Amino acid sequence: MTAEIPLLLEPGQLRDLLGEKSLVVIDLCKQTTYSQLHIPGAVHLAYSRIVASRHPVHGLLPEPGLLAQILSEHGIGNHTHVAAYDDEGGGNASRLLWTLDAMGHDRYSLLNGGLHAWANEGQACSRESTAPPAASFSATPRNESVASAEYITERLGEPDFALWDARSWNEYSGVSRFSRHPGHIPGAVNLDWLEVMDRARNLRLKSDETLSTQLNQLGLEQDKEIVAYCQTHHRSSLAWFVLRHLGYQRCRGYPGSWSEWGNSDDTPKALP
Repeated sequence: MTAEIPLLLEPGQLRDLLGEKSLVVIDLCKQTTYSQLHIPGAVHLAYSRIVASRHPVHGLLPEPGLLAQILSEHGIGNHTHVAAYDDEGGGNASRLLWTLDAMGHDRYSLLNGGLHAWANEGQACSRESTAPPAASFSATPRNESVASAEYITERLGEPDFALWDARSWNEYSGVSRFSRHPGHIPGAVNLDWLEVMDRARNLRLKSDETLSTQLNQLGLEQDKEIVAYCQTHHRSSLAWFVLRHLGYQRCRGYPGSWSEWGNSDDTPKALP
């Protein structure tokens, strides 16, 4: 590949790259969906392979050695460019990209609109399963991509620090509860991950101008470090990707998210 591949790919751009030797397209839809319909040449990766759990905490990062093995098995090496997609708005795909980033790999792109945009706009689809190419991935964990509960606690209240809660308003406000304690991390602002999607354009991200306005109105400015979280850092992986796409230099994801924070008796909580 001679030209730099953009972080956010349109279907036509990805179509023109299919067949490139250093590109691997990763499908993070359900296996049943992949069997019926996928991008030609895409390799299927089950979302469950890239997350770990320690009940009641879910959405944790697996150990780097295990992740390296899984990525290698799916055709991803250290020089591979990964184009990821799903059929649910980008949460699964963005979680893979955040995981790659956390493992020191920055050659990746998200298909804007995922399978919805690809299929609904007439791009070629396949039902033929693809065997991953041979690859070897070596992980170099990058701490600046990941926020822990301890890190957040230390940074709470600092003027250049902000938290993006990507859950629903009901979860944020404590009306809905999926952990022992309701509420949100003190100081966090709420922007539901669904609000960054353009339903009129096959679940693409909204325009950069619209997204920037939404974030700035909530105090999520580019000169701050932003930590994105939800219940398990699935929805907030898309939030993290939005920040990366818009050029934010300091953004982290919180694996475990509210399933860790909200199940601990030692972390501060807030309600509106």
